[in-house]
Amino acid sequence: MLLAATPPPVEIPPHTGGLLLLIPGTAGLLTVAALGIALLLFLIIKVRLQPFVALLAVSIAVGLGAGLSVTELFGTVQKSAAVSVIESGMGGILGHIAIIIGLGTMLGAILEVSGGAEVLSGRLLKAFGEKRAPLAMGLTGLIFGIPVFFDVGIFVLAPIVYAAAKRSGKSILLYAMPLLAGLSMTHAFLPPHPGPVAAAGLFHVSLGWVILMGAVVGIPSVLAAWVYAAWIGKRIFVEVPQDMVEAAEEAKAAVVAEQRAAGVTPHEAPVALGTVLGIIGTPLVLILAATFSSIALDPSTLRSVIEFFGNPFVALTISLMLAYYLLGIRRGWSRKSLESVSTSSLKPVGNILLVVGAGGIFGAVLKSSGIADALADTFNDVGLPVILLAWLISAVLRIAQGSATVAIVTTAGIVVPLVEGQGMSQPHLALIIMAISAGSIIASHVNDGGFWMVSKYFGISERDTLKSWTVLETVLSVAGFVVASLLSLVI
Repeated sequence: MLLAATPPPVEIPPHTGGLLLLIPGTAGLLTVAALGIALLLFLIIKVRLQPFVALLAVSIAVGLGAGLSVTELFGTVQKSAAVSVIESGMGGILGHIAIIIGLGTMLGAILEVSGGAEVLSGRLLKAFGEKRAPLAMGLTGLIFGIPVFFDVGIFVLAPIVYAAAKRSGKSILLYAMPLLAGLSMTHAFLPPHPGPVAAAGLFHVSLGWVILMGAVVGIPSVLAAWVYAAWIGKRIFVEVPQDMVEAAEEAKAAVVAEQRAAGVTPHEAPVALGTVLGIIGTPLVLILAATFSSIALDPSTLRSVIEFFGNPFVALTISLMLAYYLLGIRRGWSRKSLESVSTSSLKPVGNILLVVGAGGIFGAVLKSSGIADALADTFNDVGLPVILLAWLISAVLRIAQGSATVAIVTTAGIVVPLVEGQGMSQPHLALIIMAISAGSIIASHVNDGGFWMVSKYFGISERDTLKSWTVLETVLSVAGFVVASLLSLVI
């Protein structure tokens, strides 16, 4: 059955030195929480403040407003043994996800630069034929989207969509939407993408269970999205944007020139499809093997070995080393070029890590101030299942401010206290993470950078982007929540 939150009675900690609540007790804490969320949305939407700064400012304001002292929030100048709320919140989450996201980002960059996407899409298009090219594009997005960020996937794969649409003479939506559904599904539900990895860290859930539930929830969801993509692609005709085709060719030429200057031999030696799939699948298989070994095997040397290689840090490092050799060194890359590609890929990661870290601070403030317990008690009185609350909160935050990452880390900070002490299994917690992730991608519209990226790269008008991309994301979100909810009935 769906589990509703049943937290222990609220115990408001006796803080000293903080700002006094204007409204005492639980009502005061809930008021501070509501004002904090409103302030967060105002700072991001109206003031256009960077989400990391907005989350940090709101965390501090909420902590002080709820009665935490300055010493509790920031620690002391002498840095005594006690760790401040801000330090514990930031360090607790980043210690879990920073390595995973960093390794995953470098792995995706090597696959991108080596031409893995072209090999994957080319083989799939050949296998499925011209009539099933949209399905081939969807599978390309689904597989290639595992190790690369959503925006990078669009940049790399858009020219392939242009080519397929030009050959057929059909609407570019017929090919772009399945591809985007695959990329969006992996970005929302599967590690090593920031959202599910951050949620796994906040909920203390094994990454293996997140991968497994991400696949179980995500695959039916993306199938539903593909059905809608096929339907809308036949009803809205959008020509291939010639200006973007030319821009993509110029960008590709510039990238090739930069690679040659760095000593990289771009796409000249053929890449085997099995090599690409093997590199992408290696960390997933190792992590899942470690998860199931802890269930199926008694403590032994064999189990210790499997769990060692299945540790996410070790598994991703192995996969990255395989990529360095099979896609780089064996194809003539120098060590300097590998370093150059890896280093440049990490530049966009800093913003993601800071936003996730600030989300960890927000969650720590909610817990330390007593707001988390007050929220848990209130939501329990409402009587809604935790998994439904998780999806609803995430969806509202996503629609209001546009960022999926902000929606996930903020929602996790609110929902984690609702499940503490409930005795929920790791698979069930992973399903709650899936619900949060599903809510974080609903109804992409004009306040989401992804909306404009889709519109720009594929030459779709704003109105048609709302009809196609926005609805596609909503189908993916609702389907993901429905599948996660149904599974929670039996897990």
